[in-house]
Amino acid sequence: MAITVIVELQVMPGKRDELRRLLETMVEKHGPSQRGFLGSTRYEVLDDPDTLIEIAEWESVEARVAHMEDAAATGTYAPLVELLAAPFRATVVRELR
Repeated sequence: MAITVIVELQVMPGKRDELRRLLETMVEKHGPSQRGFLGSTRYEVLDDPDTLIEIAEWESVEARVAHMEDAAATGTYAPLVELLAAPFRATVVRELR
């Protein structure tokens, strides 16, 4: 069953545009090769210039878990983590049926 992942990213002050570009580059480079990744969209938080939200769609929880395990093992997200002021927060949801 498809899932949606809502990721809140609190960036270091003044680094929002750098983080946005990095996220876009990562999605372009790694997204198409990620099994089960359906796409994502990034959003700005209007009253907090140091926070970005990414909403990603995955075919299943298992596909996302496999991706996160691979990303942890390869350090894929290390450049992103360096720009964060706090650990990212991810909420995984699915449509009520």
